[in-house]
Amino acid sequence: MIAVFQKTRKSATRALVALSFALLAACEPIQMTGPAGGSGPAINTDAPVPVALLVPGGGSAGDGIVARDLENAARLAMADLRDVQIDLRVYNTGGNAQQAAVLAQRAVDEGAKIILGPLFAEAANAAGVAVADDGVNVLSFSNNTSIAGGNVFVLGNTFDNTADRLVNYAKRQGKQRILVVHARNLAGEVGRDAIRKALARHGVAQAGITDYEFSQEGVLAAVPRIEGAITAQNADAIFLTSDTAGALPLFAQMLPESGVTPDNTQFIGLTRWDIPQQTLALPGVQGGWFALPDPTMSSRFRSRYQAAYGAAPHPLAGLAFDGIAAIGALVGQGNRDALRGRGLTQASGFVGTNGVFRLRADGTNQRSLAVATVRNNQVVILDPAPTSFRGAGF
Repeated sequence: MIAVFQKTRKSATRALVALSFALLAACEPIQMTGPAGGSGPAINTDAPVPVALLVPGGGSAGDGIVARDLENAARLAMADLRDVQIDLRVYNTGGNAQQAAVLAQRAVDEGAKIILGPLFAEAANAAGVAVADDGVNVLSFSNNTSIAGGNVFVLGNTFDNTADRLVNYAKRQGKQRILVVHARNLAGEVGRDAIRKALARHGVAQAGITDYEFSQEGVLAAVPRIEGAITAQNADAIFLTSDTAGALPLFAQMLPESGVTPDNTQFIGLTRWDIPQQTLALPGVQGGWFALPDPTMSSRFRSRYQAAYGAAPHPLAGLAFDGIAAIGALVGQGNRDALRGRGLTQASGFVGTNGVFRLRADGTNQRSLAVATVRNNQVVILDPAPTSFRGAGF
C-alpha cells in the first residue's frame, strides 16, 4: 500500500504542477452581453453554404494534431449530409487570439455565413468580438461559459451541464446534503460555482464547501478538513471538482485511508474518472458517480474516424463533427434564416458524436450524458444518456 501510495502521490504531484501552469495561462475573456445569436446573414440553401473553420494549426505540434483532427471530423460530418452542400474554408489561427480575430474578419469578408471554432477561449472570444458587427455567429470549440453570449456559442461540454446531470441524479437517489470540495484556482472555482448552481436548481442542500491549495501539501492538509466537514454537516455525499490529471488520485487514495469511503459517503466527480484507465483501480473511485457521453455513440464515431483516417481521433475532434452536423441539419430545413440565433437554439437540438445536444439562448449548451460508476475497476452505466430532450436526464 505504501509503495503504491508514494507512486500515486509523486505522479499526481507532477500533474498538479503541469495543470497549474495551464490554468495560470488561461485568459480573462470579455463576456459578451445579451442573448446569444447574432442577427446573421441570410443564406441561399440551394447553393453551397460558406462555413469558416478556425483551427489552431500553425502553432505547436500538439495544436497541429488537434487542428488536423478537427478538420478531418468536419469533413467526415459533411459526408453524411444529404441535399446540403457546405463550402468549408479552413483558417489556421496558430492558437493565437489576435490571429483568430483577423482571420474571423477575413472569413466573413470572404463570404462565410457562420464560423466554426476556434478552440481556445481567448481566441474564440476575440473572433466573436471581431465579427459581432457583421452579425455572424461563432460556434466555438471552447467549454468556457464566460465567453458565451452575444454571437458566441460554446460547443464543449461545460461544468454546468455535468453538474446539473449529476445533481439531478443524486437527488433521485435520495442524496440530500452534498459537500463541495474544490481547489483554489480557476478550474476549481468555476467547478464549485457550477455545482452550487445545480444544487440550488434542484433543491439539494449544500453541506458546506471545503477548498484547498492546488498543491500536494494542499491536498494532504484538506483530507482531515473534509472528514471533519462531512461529520459536522451530516453530508451524505461529497462532490469533487478535481480531475485525474490533478488532485483526484491523491484524494481517491487518502480519503478512504482516513475513513471517508464510498461505503459511508457517496463520492461524485465533476470530471471523467475513466481516463486514464489506471484511475479505475483507485479505492476512492469504487462506487463513485461521474458523467460521460453516451458510450455507444462515442464508440461509433471513433470507429468511423479510424476507418476513414487510419488513426483514432483527438478527444476534441467530435466537436467539429457536431458543429457541421448542426449546420447541415439547419440548412437542410430550407430556411434562409437557418443560421441566425433562433435557428441555432431550436429546442429539439441536434444529434452529434456523443448523443443529442442543443445550444441555449445564453450561448451555453446542453448535452446528454450518462451517469456511470466504477465496480471492480470497471465502468458500469447506472443511468443511460437520454436520447431526446424529453428524457429524464434533463
